Amino acid sequence: MKSSRSRSRSKNSRNRNNNSGGGGNVVNRVFDSSGPEGKVRGTPQQIIDKYNQLARDAQLSGDRVATENFQQHAEHYLRLLSEAQREIDARREEQERQNRERQAERDRQAERDRERNAQRQDSAGEQQSDPAHAPQPDVMDAGADSNLVETPESQPKPKPPRSRKPRNKPNVDADAPSEPAPDKGSAPEAAE
Repeated sequence: MKSSRSRSRSKNSRNRNNNSGGGGNVVNRVFDSSGPEGKVRGTPQQIIDKYNQLARDAQLSGDRVATENFQQHAEHYLRLLSEAQREIDARREEQERQNRERQAERDRQAERDRERNAQRQDSAGEQQSDPAHAPQPDVMDAGADSNLVETPESQPKPKPPRSRKPRNKPNVDADAPSEPAPDKGSAPEAAE
């Protein structure tokens, strides 16, 4: 018997430590409240409503002591709920403050980026208007001592030979046979 009592006491104290005080989601947690009329189970708001209803019933029956007792139980859970709500509000305000700080930092970074881009565009515009800042082509001297290899693409294309139509010259001497005109492309034949 003795061991079961100590076990039940430790279990109750563990529940009390978990249910009361610091953090956790007290608003939605289900509590077991041992009131004067037995256990009341529910979330803090449900327990408050139940104790207020029991206090009204006790007041209607004329039991001032029971009325006060139920009101005190309701007040306990009301304090518990309001403390939890204050903690929730404080956490929410802290998160909102951090979010505002992060957003302000992102806005500052975006402004710095816009300024950098504007400076780049301004300097690019200045460089384009000033020929000294314009990109210059690479010039190489392809002199006789260069190690470059001549390729067909780099050589100038020869012009195709022009064909000439013979002009009709009036023959001065109709009896003399006409000699064909020597070709410019062929070498003159040596006389024998």
